[in-house]
Amino acid sequence: MVSVDTNLVVRLLVNDDPAQTIKVTKLFTTEKIFIAKTVVLETEWILRGVYSLDRKTTNNALRKLLSLEQVIIEDESILFDALDNHQQGMDFADALHLSSSHRAASFATFDSKFKATARKLSLKPMVVVP
Repeated sequence: MVSVDTNLVVRLLVNDDPAQTIKVTKLFTTEKIFIAKTVVLETEWILRGVYSLDRKTTNNALRKLLSLEQVIIEDESILFDALDNHQQGMDFADALHLSSSHRAASFATFDSKFKATARKLSLKPMVVVP
């Protein structure tokens, strides 16, 4: 199994460097691939911030990537839960923070938009502003 960095994932998804895309495609077709949730978080940020992809496109690209047969992902259920919440309007980083905190009784933040979105979606743990 090979663990991959964000730059490989981005090359695969956006094909902005054909030579590197060929290399990463070969890697993805010949090896089992491990993707850490931090790589998924950074990939979403790059797709949105650098490539200006919209929420739906980014969410669909990440779902397809994470569903590839040869891909093993860290905390699979947490990542797909975060993608579900992101699809419903939550910022992906916030969604991942909240999904990763499933053992907690509450999640404290100063971000009132995060709290409002979590409340609107009835997500747990409850988001609170201290």
